[in-house]
Amino acid sequence: MPKVLVANRGEIAVRIIRTLKEKNMKSVAIYSLDDKDSLHVALADEAYCIGPARSSESYLNIERILSAAKISQADAIHPGYGFLAENETFVQRCEEEGFKFIGPSGKLIGLMGNKAKARDTVGKNGLPIIPGSEGPIRDANEGLIIAKEIGYPVVVKAVSGGGGKGMRLIESEKEFKRLFHEARKEALSSFNDSRVYLERFIPDARHIEVQILGDGKGRAVHLFERDCSIQNHNQKIIEEAPAVILDDSTRTYITELTAKVMANLHYESAGTVEYLYVEKEKAFYFMEMNTRIQVEHTISEMITGIDIVEQQLEVAFNGRLTVNQSDIHMKGVAIEVRINAENPKNNFMPSPGKVELLHFSQGHHVRIDTHLYHGFTISPHYDAMIAKIITYGHNRSAAISKMRRVLSETVIGPVETNLDFQAYIMDHPKYQANDLNIHFLKNNHIIEGGD
Repeated sequence: MPKVLVANRGEIAVRIIRTLKEKNMKSVAIYSLDDKDSLHVALADEAYCIGPARSSESYLNIERILSAAKISQADAIHPGYGFLAENETFVQRCEEEGFKFIGPSGKLIGLMGNKAKARDTVGKNGLPIIPGSEGPIRDANEGLIIAKEIGYPVVVKAVSGGGGKGMRLIESEKEFKRLFHEARKEALSSFNDSRVYLERFIPDARHIEVQILGDGKGRAVHLFERDCSIQNHNQKIIEEAPAVILDDSTRTYITELTAKVMANLHYESAGTVEYLYVEKEKAFYFMEMNTRIQVEHTISEMITGIDIVEQQLEVAFNGRLTVNQSDIHMKGVAIEVRINAENPKNNFMPSPGKVELLHFSQGHHVRIDTHLYHGFTISPHYDAMIAKIITYGHNRSAAISKMRRVLSETVIGPVETNLDFQAYIMDHPKYQANDLNIHFLKNNHIIEGGD
């Protein structure tokens, strides 16, 4: 019976462990001292403490994780998302120590993690890319020349970026050098990598992403697409599947093209290719690829009935996907909202603390992914997301109606959360009318500030 160490925490660790149980596989949890009472620890067959609360000494400490894998005699390691999920060195060390890494090759992770190289690679393989620099920019003077060629406004982005870090919108030559240096400084502090590149700014676009699965041998399938346009300072907070704004021909074009390119790259396991979509042009522009399972994978599962983690395990242990593209059908609409322990009225400041009131609404076609339980203490040391609420309906309107009900019945306290904030968006007439883009919150004066 295979044994899998889950190199993560919180709701994604719980979610992976549950599929392992259903597949009759043994699960190994790791935890920091702050997480000793976490749900994923209680659910796993084995659990090992790997260090103090600080992530650098626990969930980001490769050698401690590998030590736990050795002690537990695990066969494989599932990274979840975040932490070391897209760390090329971690993959290499797993392989050196004889553990199967449940994900793509280290080479592909490294390639896609370098956004400039990723852009060049997928462009050569046929994916549409945003006009921009060919690779990293040496200095501000070179950037000024390229920006003039591209045309303002431009966006400077960190090569190793993510989560909006190391990114600046530059609207004129006058402010170029200042914002360019700001982006490089932030990139260095966030990723220990100051390299940046330039792209033309695409205004009023939607964020559309395609979920793919590959066997690493030249076969890949897609699970259709998601609309992740509702974002708070470049962080997704609401996701939908499918992107109902797309007509059938446009959907077929981008999903089949994405799967074809990933097959050509011999992509293995789950991954997501993200695009900016300009509706009036029906034009897609590649942004990045996430070489891991996504937070929002749940809604792709809801509309297809396919367990993505199960397929990851099939590829890892049996070298194959158990589904063909012809087996994958889309039905209905699913919506996910991310519930964070934060105070929207105080600039979304984190709100750690003990959960003394907890009730998640249930009902037909409602899914709750969480690691919370009554009495659980939310740590200040980790991401603020504490739950994902997913609803499904025969159409978008039905999924929204169900989500409005579920949010209204859900109680988490006394810690502050964004439950009411999410309910406000669900009630917003423009959201309900699907009149949105990546700047929805700012354009509708729901939040202050820009990107």
